[in-house]
This record gives sequence, structure tokens and C-alpha cells, in this order.
Amino acid sequence: MVITVIDIGMLGDMLNRDELRKIGELRELNSPDVMKVGPVEALKDTDVVLGGFRFLTPEVMDQLPNLKLVVIPATGFNAFDIEHARKCGISVANNPDYGTQPVAQHAIALLLYLTNQIAYYNDAIRSGDFMKTMKGIMGDAPLMELYNKTIGIIGFGRIGRNIGKMAAGLGMKVLAYDIFENDEGRKLAEYTTLDDLLARSDVVSLNCPSTKENRHIINAETIAKMKDGAILINDARGDLVDEQALADALRSGKIRGAGLDVVEKEPFGPDNPLYDAPNCIITPHIAWSPVESRQRMADNMIETVRAFANGTPINIVN
Repeated sequence: MVITVIDIGMLGDMLNRDELRKIGELRELNSPDVMKVGPVEALKDTDVVLGGFRFLTPEVMDQLPNLKLVVIPATGFNAFDIEHARKCGISVANNPDYGTQPVAQHAIALLLYLTNQIAYYNDAIRSGDFMKTMKGIMGDAPLMELYNKTIGIIGFGRIGRNIGKMAAGLGMKVLAYDIFENDEGRKLAEYTTLDDLLARSDVVSLNCPSTKENRHIINAETIAKMKDGAILINDARGDLVDEQALADALRSGKIRGAGLDVVEKEPFGPDNPLYDAPNCIITPHIAWSPVESRQRMADNMIETVRAFANGTPINIVN
């Protein structure tokens, strides 16, 4: 079995090459290597690809008869044509559990950053501007207590449920909207409709997948259904939000603040409507990236390859 690793530099030495060599012949490529000879030539005798799935277009997959497994490092796989892979006899596995805790933690961090006005008061104390502190407390940057507030979580899977647990620990009431309700979710939250969640929530957290149905689930119409002064958190997928509608709502004050780890077009730049929107905190898609979660990512990828080689595949999404 030939195992080819492409563009996994973010994992560095966390990916145990010796363990992969126990399973098969290991090769490592980066993007320039693949581009130099073309993906078909670079991968012609490869059985397993870890990472680098952007090179595996339908046309390329059609020309790789040896390819049996593609392992996507992340949880999301919407950018890859898994159905065409299936037609080619190629199994596709994702990495469903590595980022559950850190992504939930990041959502809460964004929320606390906004409600406690960390940037404003850090700037005030470093500048020695006592009057700025007083102005902030009196109205320029008021703090918001989360105790007894309601958080509505759209998408109540692994990450959504973890956010619910953390929010409950802060004394918040938890609402959830998900097309797949389950008993575990019912123990943590009150399931409700999307419209009811929007109307009742002081904080709305997006944790659903990127699908055709979910694209711009937050738009001018759904924002109008939200509480005045609600907070929006999104560390799921950028295309869940109509960014112009959110920017308009931030400027009008309809939305009190937004904390985002993802935007529709990455990397983020001045052409984004949110670039100069007020009360909008944006981080560069890093919620998944603590050292501990990257180690889980690496370990899970190796276990996925090992299980496949042993005839007991795991984490297959197609």
C-alpha cells in the first residue's frame, strides 16, 4: 500500500511517520511537487492520500485507478466531490472528533470577548484614560451579564452540544434547532423551531454544516426576526451568513455584536462588508488549531488509515 501525504505541514512532527510506515510505503509531497508534474502523474500509483484533496478533481480521480482512500484532515468535506469519489470506488474519510472541544471553546471565547468588551478596556487601561473607562461603563462599551440569558444554537451536533454545556455552566438557558433531534440534545436544551429560536435568543450561535439549504441561513429576513441587540457567533462555516446583511445590522444596532472565526471568502480582506463594521470581532479560522486538537487530528488520521488497511474502515462519509 502506497500512502501519500500532501500539505500536512500544519501538523509537523505530530504526524507519526513511523506508524504510517508500518502500514505501507510512505511518500510526502507538497503543492509545488504536485503542480510540477501534475496530480495524475504525482499520484498514479498511490492507494491512500492524506490531505491535498483539492488536487483530486473528478477528472483526476477518473485517472487514478489505484486510489482507494482519501483522508480529509478536517471535519468538513463540503469542498470535495465525495459522490464522484464514490462512483470511482474511492472511500473518503473525515476527522469528526478532533476539534469538538476547541471549536466550542472558541465560540464561548468570542462571546465573552464581546460581552466583556475586552479590547475596549484593555486599550483604556493601557492609555491611562480613566474617562474612557467611565464612558464605557456608562454607555460607550457596557458589559453584558450572561447569567439567565438565552443562547440559541443552530446545529446541535457534537460542537453545538458542547457549546450548550459551556453556556449552561455560565447560567444561560439553552435553545437548539436541528433537523435531527436526539435524547442527548434534549438533556441539554429545549429543541424549538428556527423562528422561535431567533425570536427568544439573546445570543445565536451557528454550528450547522455548510449545505445548499443552510447557505445564508442568517440573512436580512432572519436577522429581522432576532431580538434587538442580540449577539451572533459563527465559528462553523462562513457561507452561513449573508455578510452584507450582518454588516447593515451591526451598523443599525439591530445586532449588538458579532464574533466570527470564519468568513465566506478567506482570507479576510478589505473587500468584505464586515471589514469596517462596528462591534465585529473576526479571527482567522483558528478555532480548530490548539496543539492538543492538532495532535488528535494527526492520531485520528493514522488510525483511519490503519483501520482501512485492516478491512474495518472508520469515519467514511461516502
